Amino acid sequence: MRLIQNMMSIAEYPGAETAGSSRVIKIAVIGGSGVGKTALIVRFLTRRFIGDYERNAGSLYSREVQVDGEAVTIQVQDTAGAEMTDNGVSLPDHVSCSVHWADAVVMVYSVTDRHSFELIDQLHKAVIRPGSTVAPPPVILLANKADLLHLRGVDSEQGPLLAATLGCSFYEVSASEDYNQVHGAFHRLCCQLVKQHPPTSTSTTTEKKRSPLIPRPKSPNMQDLKRRFKQALSAKVRTVTSV
Repeated sequence: MRLIQNMMSIAEYPGAETAGSSRVIKIAVIGGSGVGKTALIVRFLTRRFIGDYERNAGSLYSREVQVDGEAVTIQVQDTAGAEMTDNGVSLPDHVSCSVHWADAVVMVYSVTDRHSFELIDQLHKAVIRPGSTVAPPPVILLANKADLLHLRGVDSEQGPLLAATLGCSFYEVSASEDYNQVHGAFHRLCCQLVKQHPPTSTSTTTEKKRSPLIPRPKSPNMQDLKRRFKQALSAKVRTVTSV
């Protein structure tokens, strides 16, 4: 995995690198502070779980993977935590830009934090932008920290009900304990994006432009032209003399 911003080194796991990827899938991960957004991203892209992170101002992670047999570059934008104010949800400019940039959005709350759950409805409105003529990106809802049952503040049935109301897929996961859950949620989203936006075939057109039927000859320099002209004159003189 490559961290494009802040350049933090995170180890690759075997078999992750693929060559020649031509597609780029852009995913923004948003949610309240402390819900585990960075942990989920790193878990998905590296299999590793790191329990403690500094509060981030937004980091862009990138890695090449195989999605349905196709080499794809996945870029995942981590974002700063959103907060609720008297006027609704407060999104830093970086988060708003990330939502507009992304092909899909992952909304995250923690099952141990009721406040982060209550943010989701407002976050969803910020993503779909009611009244906008631009089609909203696909959205999934992740409930993180499912392993912390003794600290649960959001009932297990509330997440699926909210997701059904918002019209998005729902996954309850534990970034700390189950890589397969996290990978499955992100992977299904990537597969959905690949199917919705098949690549446009431009290689044939580009190849034709670069390789015309009749190769264009290189332009000779003036010295070469003079040399050829002298050779042609000499040949004519020899021909007349021999006759």
